[in-house]
Amino acid sequence: MNTQNGSRYHEVHARSLADPEGFWGEAAREIDWIEPAKKIFDPAMGLYGRWFAGAVVNTCYNALDRHVAGGRADQLALIHDSPLAGGTVTRLTYAEMLHEVKTLAAIMQDFGVAKGDRVILYMPMVPEAVVAMLACARIGAVHSVVFGGFAAKELATRIEDAKPKLIFSASCGLEPGRIVQYKPLLDEAIRLSSVKPQACIILQRPQQACELVAGRDHDWAGLRASAIAAKKSADCVPVLATDPLYILYTSGTTGIPKGVVRDNGGHLVALKWSMFNLYGVKPGEAWWCASDIGWVVGHSYIVYGPLANGATSVLYEGTPDFPDRDRWWSIIERYGVTTLYTAPTAIRTFMKWGTEQPAAHDLSSLRVLGSVGEPINPEAWIWYWKHIGQGRCPIVDTWWQTETGAIMISPLPGVTTLKPGSATFPLPGIGAEVVDDAGRQVEHGGGYLTLTRPWPAMLRGIYGDPQRYRQTYWSRFEGRYFAGDGAKIDEEGYFWLLGRVDDVMNVSGHRVSTTEVESALVDHPSVAEAAVVGANDATTGQTIIAFVTLKLGLELGPEHAEVLRAHVVEKIGAIARPKVIIFTDDLPKTRSGKIMRRLLRDVAEGRDLGDTTTLADPAVVAELRRRASSGAAEQ
Repeated sequence: MNTQNGSRYHEVHARSLADPEGFWGEAAREIDWIEPAKKIFDPAMGLYGRWFAGAVVNTCYNALDRHVAGGRADQLALIHDSPLAGGTVTRLTYAEMLHEVKTLAAIMQDFGVAKGDRVILYMPMVPEAVVAMLACARIGAVHSVVFGGFAAKELATRIEDAKPKLIFSASCGLEPGRIVQYKPLLDEAIRLSSVKPQACIILQRPQQACELVAGRDHDWAGLRASAIAAKKSADCVPVLATDPLYILYTSGTTGIPKGVVRDNGGHLVALKWSMFNLYGVKPGEAWWCASDIGWVVGHSYIVYGPLANGATSVLYEGTPDFPDRDRWWSIIERYGVTTLYTAPTAIRTFMKWGTEQPAAHDLSSLRVLGSVGEPINPEAWIWYWKHIGQGRCPIVDTWWQTETGAIMISPLPGVTTLKPGSATFPLPGIGAEVVDDAGRQVEHGGGYLTLTRPWPAMLRGIYGDPQRYRQTYWSRFEGRYFAGDGAKIDEEGYFWLLGRVDDVMNVSGHRVSTTEVESALVDHPSVAEAAVVGANDATTGQTIIAFVTLKLGLELGPEHAEVLRAHVVEKIGAIARPKVIIFTDDLPKTRSGKIMRRLLRDVAEGRDLGDTTTLADPAVVAELRRRASSGAAEQ
């Protein structure tokens, strides 16, 4: 489990911080530039500087064209495995993928999409979604992938903000035992938004077709067939390294999603470097990031990172237990997967199921295991290492965020001595420190995780709101990026991540705003007030607990909790579904009327209460504890 070269890490890390431009300049040589940068980092550009300013590049070229030109045209770029679609498997070589991307990019140009235009993707985990992302990158359009689990209202807010010229979607998505209607949700979202796209391109899936709106909607297959017949093809459009590649919306504590903007050049450099140095990914190897393209993990480590490194990326449309609980292990065995990159939530679920399923499969192709999305507890780490890695695969436990774009804190296999449950140290080129409330560095102990210097994959800002970017990430501690996470440093300098310190919950690696869930609950006509907290959960990392006060005079039965859960799912999506709803006559509030969510978290997790002297009515908490005990048992 351990390696013995920690001093080598510290030497490389110190050198990278002493000369960051030299370090990242060397990493940038792995990218095919149209015009290289004259300056690696320019602190005078933008709010917090710009990487590779003046350089010209194309992300799609680096993901596809360079590999075809380099003799790997027939190598697999993507394997799409969908047990939900009758066990279908689609394999695309780099040449086939490039042809599809060139064709779709030409179709987009026919619709008037040009460099800088925004394009929304609201799609399931299908190859066409990856093709659409790369087609946008090819012509310099800015894509915004919206997670398929979001409801119409959430999609509408993103349409309103991004103002897309074009939307890609599908007739349906697939889940075990049911078909998810995508197109009706898209129609409703467009109805709710004051912004109307010029066109929508719809993938009609064989499981269920949908009606198209005349004049607005277009059949994907029909457009593709016509473009191929006409031999339409789009060349790469040169873009600046600092031009935006995508907008990805992430929850904020105000309940208003933030459109994180990421550029082309620095993003590519960071992903190429991290994929190779953390996982040793080589061209032709099967790499599996078991996430969704709607999240940043999917952007960075399903699409752009693996393809930039010439790997074969596995795209999985399914769940770990369908059709059987050994599905993941059969995929690894079937495709010879060398790296599995997944969330601790999944690992804890497999722990519950036991070791029989993985033991029945040949997992010898695995070389490295990765963890992402939330801190991994030592028990899950050891189980993962022992039963999936068979005691021979190092575990690369990674910390990063939507806002950082690439992995920031992680072991380097063969270099870093591993500790189960610790993400170990900042990567070379990354400055990270834990500070106290006053912004003073904490050498040993807990505090706030901060980043001390710019890094290539850093976001370019928040779309349309530069002041919010400054206020959200750079205002808490002078000269530092505040990640919003807590961490502690042990006596050997190892970083141990502690999760969120704000009111954004981390559920199965997905960030869910407490404010968004509260707003959805209060939207129901029976609800007068609601407060939502995240409680620690052995499987999902955090689970959503809602405290709800009904309108005066309403006396509804316990079944009303399910009504409210369904309402939240309709308004936000299934990821925001509260696990427990506790009905209460009042909420713990200060005398000024502020809800004390700290006390609600104590109640939800059964802890001893902290200071209650500022409460307007201390008796409220005792009643809540009683109701929480009975409510959790009933639900």
